[in-house]
Amino acid sequence: MSDGIDSELLQKRAAELVDLALKAGAEAADAAVTRGRSRSVSVRLGKVENTESSESDDVSLRVFVGRRVASVSATPGFDLKALAERAVAMAKASPEDPYAGLADRDRLATTFADLDLFDPTEVTTAELTAMALEAEAAALDVAGVTNSSGAGASAGMGGLVLVTSHGFSGAYMGTRFGCSVSAIAGEGTGMERDYDYDGAIFAADLRAAAGIGRSAGERAARRLNPRQVATASDVTVVFDPRIARGFVGHIAGAINGASIARKTSFLKDRMGERILAPGVSVTDDPQIRRGSASRPFDGEGVRGERLVMIEDGVLKEWFLSSSAARELGLQTNGRGVRSGTSVTPSSTNLALEPGDIGPEDLIRSVGTGFYVTELIGHGANLITGEYSRGASGFWIENGEITYPVSEVTIASNLSRMFLDLTLADDIDRSYSVAAPTIAIGGMTLAGK
Repeated sequence: MSDGIDSELLQKRAAELVDLALKAGAEAADAAVTRGRSRSVSVRLGKVENTESSESDDVSLRVFVGRRVASVSATPGFDLKALAERAVAMAKASPEDPYAGLADRDRLATTFADLDLFDPTEVTTAELTAMALEAEAAALDVAGVTNSSGAGASAGMGGLVLVTSHGFSGAYMGTRFGCSVSAIAGEGTGMERDYDYDGAIFAADLRAAAGIGRSAGERAARRLNPRQVATASDVTVVFDPRIARGFVGHIAGAINGASIARKTSFLKDRMGERILAPGVSVTDDPQIRRGSASRPFDGEGVRGERLVMIEDGVLKEWFLSSSAARELGLQTNGRGVRSGTSVTPSSTNLALEPGDIGPEDLIRSVGTGFYVTELIGHGANLITGEYSRGASGFWIENGEITYPVSEVTIASNLSRMFLDLTLADDIDRSYSVAAPTIAIGGMTLAGK
């Protein structure tokens, strides 16, 4: 995908906006330009249903007058001077925020690593259409698959230009290619649905469309004729890696500095304590070459380094932006993300580091349990740690995956679940959240 973005011009424009803000009365300011371009195609039953192409430029300006802050955003064609004056007027009328301010100067990135995030490959609409059709056809060719919910393919690019009043100026761009398909197996009330997808920074790294489609079809067909199982306590639940990534998201949410500062995390008082099982570690690294969430600097201009967030089960770090860090009496660790006109902490390339046992051996060691391939609802309360989700998957008997199971609920508390993790070695690091197969003992299963 050709770049077509003049980063130097955008940096110059952002610098001009910052300068105008200072002239209008701001004591400090930063300007960010987020630019994106995308193209996508969706198909169903061999016919194109939708094609989309979009291009966007969004400019945001934050100004600081003492401890008062205001943010404004605009699209191309705006009057720079009027925007800066409006932002300063808003800041002067705003209440004080004791934690507001730019990142400390000594935390700013001074060099930018080449993370190889941009693929110049141009993928045409016709090629995206062919990819989506191939994926769907492969899914429909699987025995037992009777229908399609559709398939899609996409190509896009996006990035950030950031200029601050205390000397930072930087820009980066990244590309993303994707393919997905959803297949339906069975007939009438016995229909089952499942899907597969893939995404990559470089087009050549994307899995073959036919393989994605075939996997989606096989997943759907395996779910035919599900059974219900009896309610039981003390059940070992095994999370498929695709589901395990969501579970790791709960860990990330619970150690987010903004949640800690607001006291809305059940882990708010647990720094330095064991929160995961012994031997279990969680890392976060924004500097991985071709990493799905890699970046040379964060939304405040700070270079983030690889962090071991949880080491051998012990909590070592929060995800921190400058404002969250100040509120906690700490320093930012380069995890600030610009979202509209605000900056909040978030993870980058997050990984629940794998164990040393194969997934088949892990399942074999379970004996009897429940292998989860789908979760329903959002039943994880990060304030209390209570966890309850609708689920479907497969029953494990004698260490083997057997028949499909649906219409059950699994429940426990995240504090207890975190301490009872057994990890396989099958991690896939191509996603922004990476996790292996996970087994968690002692859960309650509500069935028939």
